[in-house]
Amino acid sequence: MFGVTGDLARKKLMPAVYDLANRGLLPPGFSLVGYARRDWEDEDFAQLTYESVKQYARTPFRDTVWQQLSEGVRFVQGDFDDDAAFDRLANCVRELDEERGTGGNYAFYLSIPPKFFPVVVQQLKRSGLADPVSSEATGGRRPWRRVVIEKPFGHDLASARELNATLDGVFPPESVFRIDHYLGKETVQNILALRFANEMYEPIWNRGYVDHVQITMAEDIGIGGRAGYYDGIGAARDVIQNHLLQLLALTAMEEPVAFDADSLRTEKEKVLSAVRLPTDMVTGSARGQYTAGWQGGMPVPGYLEEEAIPPDSRTETYAAIRLGVDTRRWAGVPFYLRAGKRLPRRMTEIALMFQRAPHLPFAATDTKELGQNALVIRIQPDEGITVRFGSKVPGTAMEVRDVNMDFAYGESFTESSPEAYERLLIDVLIGDPPLFPRQQEVELSWRILDPIEEFWAENMKPEPYPAGTAGPPSADALMARDGRAWRRL
Repeated sequence: MFGVTGDLARKKLMPAVYDLANRGLLPPGFSLVGYARRDWEDEDFAQLTYESVKQYARTPFRDTVWQQLSEGVRFVQGDFDDDAAFDRLANCVRELDEERGTGGNYAFYLSIPPKFFPVVVQQLKRSGLADPVSSEATGGRRPWRRVVIEKPFGHDLASARELNATLDGVFPPESVFRIDHYLGKETVQNILALRFANEMYEPIWNRGYVDHVQITMAEDIGIGGRAGYYDGIGAARDVIQNHLLQLLALTAMEEPVAFDADSLRTEKEKVLSAVRLPTDMVTGSARGQYTAGWQGGMPVPGYLEEEAIPPDSRTETYAAIRLGVDTRRWAGVPFYLRAGKRLPRRMTEIALMFQRAPHLPFAATDTKELGQNALVIRIQPDEGITVRFGSKVPGTAMEVRDVNMDFAYGESFTESSPEAYERLLIDVLIGDPPLFPRQQEVELSWRILDPIEEFWAENMKPEPYPAGTAGPPSADALMARDGRAWRRL
């Protein structure tokens, strides 16, 4: 694991490794080797791992599990361009093959800034770590090598292709796992179960019944300590290009012939290739930047006052886009995507808003509080599904208003949902790739976003919105022009 001193490794990856071990899903010989610049010994890294597990693990801490796991914890100190350090790393994992019977199977997790991907991948090649060789330690069979990279997969189409060429030169495509942690969430995978394991929703999951679709990822936090990464990237590149377009693809795709990687990816790619941009970017998109305001009863600084942000930055912290999907199922149905920071609350959801009934035999006053039927898939934090429909209010009058029918994961299942990284890490280790986007999906996503980013760079400055509010006025105007409104955050 490269980048073991970072937040992702400390708060997500190491606890996920422990949780997998605690659930009995890792082999007894599983080993974890950390690589970083810190002048540490194995014991120092083991202590960091221990503290991370104690603080962030989802499952209860058990000494016996930790003891078995800690026996395979090692640390190698070095820079990414340090040949000698990578040679020490190669020796370290070979020794683990002998000591713990790991069979020469290695997964390399690159939890590091994307600018370091090429040098690390080339070092893995130079040191021989990327080349599986059969030996006595592997029982005479050819072991596997897998590399895991975190988003962003480039910052535009050209850089995504460049990154892919670097990876392709060292690892075969089936050995490259691009992690989008949203695809590891139970509620995201449940989109497929909801649609294709049930008969009741599929007949109405189309342009004949759906008026529009809203996909929202709202965060109530600012950029925190991510100024170096976030400035120049912005909300659209950070989450729309990957998380939200993946959610759009899962919502709009046709039924795959099987639940395997190739079938799922093929259907998602069909959707992404059918996405159409707004003809007028000014009215079909919105971008904003939070200013000083109040969040949770506390004053918070604006984006331009955040540490290490240039005072003239044009990076957006809020983005909204109207997209179309030109397929028989979805032609004419707009998909509204929005993502932002410093919004009223943290929430990710997909909302299918249905058309109004063509004829209501009731008096106008009876249905004045009746809205649109909706099916809402809540991704986080309150995972579940809500169906909104009209119902008669008890009483002598025929008054109809909206009510909700709710399914919550926490109430329906006794077992808590595993962390997304648990599912994704185990899939890497067993070589099961359905939840990992392949290069074609990444390129199609950038083909959608690049023209928008280019137009924004030349023509649209981010519109200010106070922290703690629902976004810039232009986002509301985008919906109002279509006679619609965003769901309340």
